[in-house]
Parts: sequence; C-alpha cells; structure tokens
Amino acid sequence: MRYDTKEKPGGMAVEEKPGVKSSSSIVPCFLFVELVIMAGTVLLAYYFEYTDTFPVHIQGFFCYDKTFSKPYPGPDDTSKIPPVLIYSLVTAIPTVTILVGELCAFFTKAEGTQEKTIVTADCCYFNPLLRRIIRFLGVYAFGLFTTTIFANAGQVVTGNQTPHFLSACRPNYTALGCQSTMQYITERRACTGNLLIVMSARKSFPSKDAALSVYSAVYTVMYVTLVFKTKGTRLTKPTISLTLLCLAMLVGVVRVAEYRNHWADVLAGFFTGGAIAVFLVTCVINNFQQLQPSIPPPKSQRPESMLGMPMVTLPCVESPLEKLRGDLCSPRSHDHQPYRFPTTPDVLIPSRSISSEV
Repeated sequence: MRYDTKEKPGGMAVEEKPGVKSSSSIVPCFLFVELVIMAGTVLLAYYFEYTDTFPVHIQGFFCYDKTFSKPYPGPDDTSKIPPVLIYSLVTAIPTVTILVGELCAFFTKAEGTQEKTIVTADCCYFNPLLRRIIRFLGVYAFGLFTTTIFANAGQVVTGNQTPHFLSACRPNYTALGCQSTMQYITERRACTGNLLIVMSARKSFPSKDAALSVYSAVYTVMYVTLVFKTKGTRLTKPTISLTLLCLAMLVGVVRVAEYRNHWADVLAGFFTGGAIAVFLVTCVINNFQQLQPSIPPPKSQRPESMLGMPMVTLPCVESPLEKLRGDLCSPRSHDHQPYRFPTTPDVLIPSRSISSEV
C-alpha cells in the first residue's frame, strides 16, 4: 500500500494515509469566519423581528378603500396554519431528510468514493459523514435566517398594508374629513386601533411565512432529487418533492384566504425563498456533491532499454531504393513532380577510414 508523504516546516516528513487529508485552516475558518457570520445573521434577524431598531415605513391610504377593508382575521396564532407550526416544519423536515439521506449514502457508498477524513493539529478528526451533515445543515440554517432578514427588510422598507388594515386601524373618517373615496389620508395618527395590531397590519410585502415555506421546500426538494438514489422505482422522489412543494403553496393560499396577505405579497415571498434556496444549493454547496481533489495528469516517461540505459530515438530515413520504386509505380507524370533531395540524417555515424599500404 502506498502512503503519501508531506514535509512539515521543520523538515520532518509525515506519512499521509489513504482516505485521510490534513488541513490546518478548517478550524480557524470555522471559528473566526463562519461562526461570526452566522452569529451576525441571527442577531440581525432578531433585531428585525423583535425590536424597534428598524421602524416601519408609514404609508397613507384612501378613504373607504375596499382593498384594505377586509374583516380582521385575528392574531396569527389563531390561523389555520399558525407561525409555530410553520417554524417547526421548516426546521424538522429538512433536518430529518438530510440526516436520513446522509446516513444511507454513507453506509451504502464504496470506500473509495467517499470524501477524505480531515485531520487538523494531529488530534482532531472530521469524519466525512459529520462534515457533510454540518455543511448542509449549516448552510440551510444560514439561508433560513437570511430569508427572514430579506422578508422583514422588505416589510419594513415598503410598509404595505394587509387586506384587513382598515379594520385594524379603525380610522375616524369624520375627524379626518373624508368626503370621497379618492381622498388620500397621510396623517400618521389617523388610526385609533391597537398600536401593535396596526403595526403588524403594515407588514404585508413580502409574505414571510410564504418565503420560509418555499425556501425550506425548494432546499429539501433539491436535496432529495440530487442525493437520493432510488433503484427500481421512479415515483418516490417525484412524490416526495411534489408533496413538499404543495405544502409550501398551501401556506400561501391560506394566507390569502384569511385576508392576511395579498396575492402579490405571497408571490413575492415565493420568489424570495426559492431564489435564496437555489443560490445556496448551486453556488455554495455545489449541488450537494462530494468534494474530491483534482488528480494531476501522469507525467510521460521516456522509454528505457532492458539494461536500464536511456534509449536514443533516431529519425526515420527513407531508403533511396524505396523512393525510386515509388516514383516508377506512380501514375502521375514526372514533369510535375518536384525533385526531392535525399534526407540528411540527424545523427551522423562516422565511418572508419581504411588506409591502404603502399
């Protein structure tokens, strides 16, 4: 068995076993780069969701606008698909799917096709199974918080009202002097309803629940399609994929049916979540493919003789007799044939001169 050797800075050669790869940058990059970025993403999502650090843009409205006069459906917890259920599903379904898929792939793959185990600092071993699970789930968690940030940022910047905005706002049309439906109200204190409900009714575009649902569904569908190997059946992967996509679409339909979002809000959420999932899968984790180092092309070796001495390659010189025979057998006229001088050999072998005695 052949072992690769690498030389340390001190000049000592270290044997590298097959299937094992040494790396001194994986731990520092994980601790000081990836964890810092992940922590910043979580903090930013927290400030968008639970604090008033980023105030919502206040938009005006038309008097008696029927687009925003739908009945108030109640808080989000009373919905048919409450946020707690959505957050639980978008966390549990991809996690379980990736764990099952990686375990099955690890125990069914041949030994030579698996990724190498990374050794760092001669003490820490990173198994290929553990590396792939952390990589895929970590990127998924990053995308989940990124989708939340994108949706919250869109809601804060635009300040679009929900279909039940006027029911939650309860404006005093008499005090505002509304005479016709074409009158536009820009007064910041026009609403007399609950302040928290009114602020929630100003966050409609895009739909965060729709964005999270589609992000989770697209990420999981791409994993199932690209990683799962189903021999003997062609309907398993399409069934799982279409079921997940239908559940994500159902969230958007319920949001519109309960007058919590407009169709434009739901479609924008679908686009946001789907685009982030496709970008992360294709550009960040390379379609869930394993990382294999490129193999350098083999170097060409010069042929050696039986005695171990290098052989000298001589040019092929055409014999004058064969050339004369070919000219005689050629059907073309010799008038059109240019005269070719004999080829001078590249290697001149000196002839031994024989002196005659007088």
